[in-house]
Amino acid sequence: MSGFVEKPEPLEVPGLVHLHTGKVRDLYQNEAGDLVMVASDRISAYDWVLPTEIPDKGRVLTQLSLWWFDQLADLVPNHVLSTELPPGAPADWQGRTLVCKSLRMVPVECVARGYLTGSGLKEYAETRTVCGLALPEGLVDGSELPAPIFTPATKAEVGEHDENVSYEEVARQVGADTAAQLRQATLAVYSRARDIARDRGIVLADTKFEFGFEDEELVLADEVLTPDSSRFWPADQWEPGRAQPSYDKQYVRDWLTSAESGWDRTGEQPPPPLPQRVVDATRAKYIEAYERLTGVSWS
Repeated sequence: MSGFVEKPEPLEVPGLVHLHTGKVRDLYQNEAGDLVMVASDRISAYDWVLPTEIPDKGRVLTQLSLWWFDQLADLVPNHVLSTELPPGAPADWQGRTLVCKSLRMVPVECVARGYLTGSGLKEYAETRTVCGLALPEGLVDGSELPAPIFTPATKAEVGEHDENVSYEEVARQVGADTAAQLRQATLAVYSRARDIARDRGIVLADTKFEFGFEDEELVLADEVLTPDSSRFWPADQWEPGRAQPSYDKQYVRDWLTSAESGWDRTGEQPPPPLPQRVVDATRAKYIEAYERLTGVSWS
């Protein structure tokens, strides 16, 4: 069992129809048919959406995504139409809301990996492959790959695991032409972002993108290159052969699996509330990632 500890009731806003509540984002549709995406301060770990929020997290994700969309605009179009609040929306939506094009979404998590870690490391240890792609011998946790690889996954419902699949399976599901476009765009965007992050002292180990079509044009959607969708490591602490320090919710994961939390992640009980020090440390990591990447102070 997993999912929300307690699923929030969607806000009712005149002129908006609530479509979906995800782990972090609430999705609405306006009267023009555009999507209104609101990033909450919710945080998830081990397939649970936790009962404790991280202040400013939704704004950090939204503002960082907007910054990245600007950096990538010459490579691929994106879905953002406006950052203006819809009439009647609560003031708390300021800075965390995007009005977006309604796209035909491709049901694939487009993952790019430039370094070996996470589920890729686990598969490599067993088969010397990641998503069926053969890799050299001798790689360890945190090793840089000879070249970035496209390792797609199927999208899962809240509380379920995304499942890694082969490129051939993606081509079977969405067609060879679309699969080729997804791979090309994913690797191009990752490579650009990796170089930008490296110049700012951050290793972009891996990331995931979502794409949709506007007519026949492939468009980058959802959030992009945030600590929720990417592994960012401080470059000056990168050391292959061990788990790397990261700009994400590692503080949350570490506390949940500690004796202090008293939580059994293999059981059916939901996670407990987070202590304030874990909330503060996690918020600080999100903000540090934003500031290091953008060069702008968070206020």
